[in-house]
Amino acid sequence: MSTDTQTTDQFKDIRPYHDDEVRPVVDALLANPEFIRSIAGFSFPKLYRLLPGLVCWLAKRKLTAQVSNVNSVRTMQDIIAVYMDQMIEKTASQLTHSGIENLSRDKAYLFVSNHRDIAMDPAFVNYMLYHAGFDTVQIAIGDNLLKRPFVTDLMRLNKSFIVRRSLKGRELLKSSKQLSEYIHHCIDNGWNVWIAQREGRAKDGVDRTDTALLKMLSMARREHGLKDSLTSLHIVPVAISYEFDPCDTLKADELYQKKELGSYQKNEQSDIHSIVTGMIGFKGHVHVAFGKEIALDSDDVDAAAAKVDEQIIHNYLLQPTNFMALEELRKLAPGLIPELELPVQELSTQSSAGNEESRVKFAERVAAVDPRIRRWLLQMYANPVISRYAVSSEDPFAAEIEVNDAQPE
Repeated sequence: MSTDTQTTDQFKDIRPYHDDEVRPVVDALLANPEFIRSIAGFSFPKLYRLLPGLVCWLAKRKLTAQVSNVNSVRTMQDIIAVYMDQMIEKTASQLTHSGIENLSRDKAYLFVSNHRDIAMDPAFVNYMLYHAGFDTVQIAIGDNLLKRPFVTDLMRLNKSFIVRRSLKGRELLKSSKQLSEYIHHCIDNGWNVWIAQREGRAKDGVDRTDTALLKMLSMARREHGLKDSLTSLHIVPVAISYEFDPCDTLKADELYQKKELGSYQKNEQSDIHSIVTGMIGFKGHVHVAFGKEIALDSDDVDAAAAKVDEQIIHNYLLQPTNFMALEELRKLAPGLIPELELPVQELSTQSSAGNEESRVKFAERVAAVDPRIRRWLLQMYANPVISRYAVSSEDPFAAEIEVNDAQPE
């Protein structure tokens, strides 16, 4: 897709780079020693520790050759697509999608998705759209992930726009209105957009849309009411499902520390570590489910959030690991799993012999984690099943769970 170079500069500080800005930014990155060191250290960690100067020289030379013909957003994304193919080949056993037939090529959409992985969620949505011949998305990314200028440049080269989360008071209100206006501007111009249904990943596996997000999205056209404002964005819920979450132990440890120790101390490297782990870690079967454009009946923001949640929870592909976690959690915290209406056919399918490899891998994964965080890891995987089949509409695990002393093998 060719990006409109006539966009007014009111969005210049947050929008992705335009085609005519790509080459100068690429050249500046190649001349940035910090960027080259980061690429060298990431690509060849062991050799970089021994011979940093040589590895930086080799990395810069290779990178310069790879991006020699990059002069637009599309040519940049063509290179990224090659890397995505290689990454998927190494880290995913299966990649599937559903619902893409519901999309029209004559309309731009705001894809509101559940959030499991910082980088890979929008990457997989983009990958599916790209290979189906649709325009790729512009990606909303929080400024908390953009600690270094070269990271900001990389993200904006890949059609990302900035969500300013570090502001307060009037500045936050002003920024939220600008963000809302930019997203409406994108849809009006025929550009697809991706945004997570909430700030931060759903580390507990409970996918719920933050009403504050929907209020922000409606700000640009508040005079039309929430219903009409959101309807004009053509919102399509997306449910992304990973058989194995590469960051599961990191998330479980954070949940444990927050709940049991009262706080979790995040350092500057935490997000980078999560991004890299999510990219290179084994994911097993990954499924991207595109829903249908939501139809709103009123200006009720809670009802609008429920419409998004309903599709994400229903369309989410429940993996064998989700059911295995539920089984283990029943042993770990008997009597405290909410009452579920599990279809017999679903249980039969998930316990079939074809899932034995997943069962073995998951059992090894669970056994390897620190017993103190095991319950949190199981809860994370089990919650999508509970969200789908809980008889009560209350959030899963609202009550405190008491864990058996005997840990599962």
